[in-house]
Amino acid sequence: MKVSDNKRDEFWPPLPFEEWKETAATLHMWTQIIGKIRLTQTPWVNHSWHVTLYVTSRGLTTSPIPHGSATFEITFDFIDHELRIDKSDGARRSIDLKPRSVADFYQAVMSVLVEIGLPVSINTMPNEIPNPIAFDRDEEHRSYDREYANRFWRILVQSDRVFKEFRARFCGKCSPVHFFWGSFDLAVTRFSGRPAPPHPGGVPHLPDEITREAYSQEVSSLGFWPGNDSAPMPIFYSYAYPEPAGFAEAKIQPPAASYQPKLREFILPYDTVRSAESPDNVLLDFAQSTYDAASTLAGWDRAALEEVKPSLHSAQQHS
Repeated sequence: MKVSDNKRDEFWPPLPFEEWKETAATLHMWTQIIGKIRLTQTPWVNHSWHVTLYVTSRGLTTSPIPHGSATFEITFDFIDHELRIDKSDGARRSIDLKPRSVADFYQAVMSVLVEIGLPVSINTMPNEIPNPIAFDRDEEHRSYDREYANRFWRILVQSDRVFKEFRARFCGKCSPVHFFWGSFDLAVTRFSGRPAPPHPGGVPHLPDEITREAYSQEVSSLGFWPGNDSAPMPIFYSYAYPEPAGFAEAKIQPPAASYQPKLREFILPYDTVRSAESPDNVLLDFAQSTYDAASTLAGWDRAALEEVKPSLHSAQQHS
């Protein structure tokens, strides 16, 4: 899909990390609090798929979470800039998204849950970051820039849309397109159907047994990540686990994509995608070429895993 220059910033807005890094750090912790509520209340699903958030037309949501015989859903709304908690008995509460400390946000969320009969207790230590501060003691992270929170969400909307198109090409086991609050990224993962060797672990403040279960099967994964202090640039990424021989030398499209030995993944700068005449096509080329390299070099049974779709005429007759 081509994007006209006057619509580019609306659909694929700029996201210079230095201009919103304080908001990103605060929002990361807020999403971890909400994600851990889902984690605590939800039955375990392989590869930690039960803990993720999902992109909506207004923000990010947990989807329904069980609480006894009731359910509730927590949604970040990055248009009205509020956190909404909806319970299946009709109760609804909102918390403003505004400059406030992580500790204040944590207390507000927990108080509202108790108020509507949904008491929850979570592990208050953040995951997957160096030097974590417990949520209930974190007065350091307190920034919230509405404009940049909204831009971040708009990029997630476009990435989610394109990732779902890419996901539809595959009929093997595949994750949903979902947002991992630990690593603060949107991802979709394809599986070969074969077991993988034990992962070495070593993710900061994440038990190795969780990482090993997540990577217990052979995968090719695609994602969007907004950057952090050590790598301050938004990127799309793709990696394979286990990485097959020759993957790092594969010819990937577009030419702006490069292999990063430290990360053991291919990256494509977000700005390359947003500035393209057709961002969708550039991102799909990156997704397909990295998957082609990973699956071919690793000897996946591609004929069995890739979708053959009915013709439009047949689909219309069926409906």
